[in-house]
Amino acid sequence: MSYGQLSLGAPPSVPMKQPKALFRYGEQSIWSTHMFASAAIADSNNRLFVTPQGGVGQGFTRQLTIGETNLKEGGRVPNGVAYDVFGVSAHVMATSADNDNAGSDWDVPINSAAQVENLVNVLNNGVLAWDFTQTQVDIAPMNLCGAGGGVFGGIGTVGAGALRTSGHMGNGAGSIWMYRKHPVALPGSTTFAIVLRFGNRAAAIDTSQIGVKVTLIGYYKNIIEIG
Repeated sequence: MSYGQLSLGAPPSVPMKQPKALFRYGEQSIWSTHMFASAAIADSNNRLFVTPQGGVGQGFTRQLTIGETNLKEGGRVPNGVAYDVFGVSAHVMATSADNDNAGSDWDVPINSAAQVENLVNVLNNGVLAWDFTQTQVDIAPMNLCGAGGGVFGGIGTVGAGALRTSGHMGNGAGSIWMYRKHPVALPGSTTFAIVLRFGNRAAAIDTSQIGVKVTLIGYYKNIIEIG
């Protein structure tokens, strides 16, 4: 038997040319936050993902940091990679009135009547939409977007209507259901934003400031050129 007759189990042929590029895939989230002060929000349009780290905007008076966004450039996917979105999450946070000053934070629990009303107001009246400069596409009401699941806990009253808090009030963890079959493709060259809109029945934000952090959950494709 000659070696020329062997075919099964033979090593594959070695390509004469090296590939010009490699593709790297990975899952990543992109987030952006909008600050709402004690003010009317009815009929308002509020754009997120337009202010990068180090910039001032989206209701803030100080520079945005990693806690508010991971954008390096407003309206662009970080590092300019192609990005496919398969989920959108919206988380509502309560804060004191001086949160935008140095040394303050987002550690205020939603456990008072006014803060609960703010949370329910945002969840029940807010709607998210894509903004692609020339085109806007509605996504879903806030209560269907990931972390915007609802309010849980309890508040008791004693005496002449005095409030006594009981437990911690906050967002429920809603499931991520959007774009499971058909992700939204964001090429690296695309300029985009998410618009948080409110109808005319939305009440004014009362007593404290509210933050809404919207997170895009997806995966990226990065092309690595080989010399």
